[in-house]
Amino acid sequence: MALTTADAVARALSKGPGGGVFFLFGDEEYLKEETASAIVAAHLDPATRDFNYDQLRAGDVEPETLASILATPPMMAEWRVVVVREVQAIATQARLRSVIEDVVDNPPQGTVVVLLASLPERSKAQIWEKLKKKATSVEFTPLAAADVPGWLIARAEEQGVDLETSAARALSSAVGESLGVLTQELAKLIEYVGERKRISKADVAEMVGSVPRQNRWDWFDLVSDGRFAEARSGLHVLLDEGESGVGLVIGLGTQFLRLAIAARGGERALAEILPPHQRWLGRRLTKQARSWNPEALDRALSDLLRADRLLKSASLDERQIMEELLLRLQQRAQRAAA
Repeated sequence: MALTTADAVARALSKGPGGGVFFLFGDEEYLKEETASAIVAAHLDPATRDFNYDQLRAGDVEPETLASILATPPMMAEWRVVVVREVQAIATQARLRSVIEDVVDNPPQGTVVVLLASLPERSKAQIWEKLKKKATSVEFTPLAAADVPGWLIARAEEQGVDLETSAARALSSAVGESLGVLTQELAKLIEYVGERKRISKADVAEMVGSVPRQNRWDWFDLVSDGRFAEARSGLHVLLDEGESGVGLVIGLGTQFLRLAIAARGGERALAEILPPHQRWLGRRLTKQARSWNPEALDRALSDLLRADRLLKSASLDERQIMEELLLRLQQRAQRAAA
């Protein structure tokens, strides 16, 4: 079987349990465990859970014990579920690896096997390729910081709640990128707004607290929208809160590359290059691109490259470099509007 996605697994489970072997791997632990829990819930009868559910760690179990557990048929139920965590341990344990290979080659009737692993970086062990091909396999990679607001918006929407863009960005800036913690805070906010079914930035400030006065995503929008006076004020807030000039220039570079694509190809061209959790930005970026012409955007990208080089090599203060960058971008915007 080819690699699939967590959403595809969820859709398949919604149609009814189908059993098999699942290989969930990667470094995003929260989403990995969430999918494992969904697989368990879809197959396990709560009335017979004590008889038909085993959780093991590959590094702590003997091969014979694991083989025996995997060979045990379900009791008084259609399905039995075995979850094996830390499967990366089998890479150096031949006998244990053999047991796992056997279960993948010959999935036991009536038993669902869920294998979870964080694969060693650059590991060339053949077992991983075999598991990816023969099991229902999903890779879980940590979300990039820029993906988190979109992920939060989608999570809220799944529960019938409208999480405003500014609220999603504020929540991510205040809490960080831990999806487990973000999920907990989102649940509190959903309970807080109740029947209103809409979460604002003010709600985040009320419930979460410590919301930064400025976040990088809103600041990128200030620049793209041509609101340079606000962008200059926000710049100093961001730098005071620990953002680096290099990081902001890289983020702006991404923003302006997307504006250039939208200016030339429209929203459809932009949708083709946006990551899944950032596709909601398409309409916003396309609207911003209308304030710029392609030539101005090309020059703005050159200004960003210049600022990046200065930040990495010059002895100038990063605030001076960033201030000059904003002045250059303002000039580009004014000429584009003329």
